Amino acid sequence: MIPVHELVHVLAVINAATIVVLLYAYSRIRARDRQGHRRTMTVAVGLGVAFLVIYLVYHASAGLAKFGGYGPIRPIYFTLLAIHVFMAFVVAVLVPLTYFNALKQRFATHKRLARVTFPLWLFVASSGLVVYVMAVDLYPLTAS
Repeated sequence: MIPVHELVHVLAVINAATIVVLLYAYSRIRARDRQGHRRTMTVAVGLGVAFLVIYLVYHASAGLAKFGGYGPIRPIYFTLLAIHVFMAFVVAVLVPLTYFNALKQRFATHKRLARVTFPLWLFVASSGLVVYVMAVDLYPLTAS
């Protein structure tokens, strides 16, 4: 079993996988492969649910990854983090709405929502990776 404090790495892998799956799903719908798009988006939604569950377990148990950067990088990091968190809330609402409309075959509404949801979801997954790299790899808070 993975120790709770290591789940942050699992979250990063899920974010990376989400980026790949979203881009592939987009390529499937552009190729007019609705079945492939549907299957791939089901994987993306599954990754989103897995991310949310692991995220809640991680933050309930291990707290937050502490950012150790100082100087000009600090406001850059926290600005990115704030935008990422806000957009994650937006995506957490838009993804189920978009997916639900597809399942109900309301494709006009689904398409209109997806034009907003897709780039925002891609941004959230990508910015999540950047936040992870900055907080965990580049600027971790080290104990003095």
